[in-house]
Amino acid sequence: MKADLHIHSTFSDGSESIEKIILMAKGKGLDGIAVTDHDTLSHIERIPTDAGIRVIGGIEISACHRKTNTRAHILGYNIQNHDIVTALTQPFLEARDKNSEKQAEILIQAGFQIDMEKLARAGGKYLYKQHIIDWLVATGQVSDMYGDFYRKTFKRGGICAFAVEYIDVFEAVYAIKSAGGLAVLAHPGQQRNFRLIPELVKVGLDGLELNHHAHDEECRETIRHYANRHGLFLTGGSDYHGKYEPQPFGVGDFLSDESGVKAIL
Repeated sequence: MKADLHIHSTFSDGSESIEKIILMAKGKGLDGIAVTDHDTLSHIERIPTDAGIRVIGGIEISACHRKTNTRAHILGYNIQNHDIVTALTQPFLEARDKNSEKQAEILIQAGFQIDMEKLARAGGKYLYKQHIIDWLVATGQVSDMYGDFYRKTFKRGGICAFAVEYIDVFEAVYAIKSAGGLAVLAHPGQQRNFRLIPELVKVGLDGLELNHHAHDEECRETIRHYANRHGLFLTGGSDYHGKYEPQPFGVGDFLSDESGVKAIL
């Protein structure tokens, strides 16, 4: 079964609708996909039941290991009690929205023309920095999404180089497990957080994302080692964001390992 288990839609920081994503998946001959939007489960009610392929909704919680300030995003699948997870992520969604609103205001003060009423928003509600930059690109005020403007403005030292505190990674795993779901550490090679795996296993981690565009063969070997050692299943996916992330690949270009397909789908 060919499945892409890591995709983002317009309900978070993806540029494509769920309907468009399903069409792309079918065009690639996939059997199933998981839409794993950041910090929300609101998209699940918009997933059609007659898509022609298996489509499930999941979540990617923007988390970190507080002690070491290490990013460690957690994918959640097959969540039964949405309220438990939403209670954890909703305050973060609102904080991110306020943070992005502040970034937009700073850019307006710096001379950029931004119509706040016309900016795209996740699920029609929450503003991301990607929505702001996309507006600036579309109106010809900057040349591209992640070029010099992004690096000078949103990275260290820039006028918009500030963000909200991420959710504690242990709380993220605990919430998913308490809600009856399966918890998977997303792209550990990208965030170089392998050392956290044994600690996360203790609080219920079920799987590791193996196939991801940021992983080379050395990363995949390390991930397989941890999976074998701790009895974890393996997943994979494109981590597709559309035009909101510079990537030369699309839905279905990275697929889940069979063990993850069996566990999740």
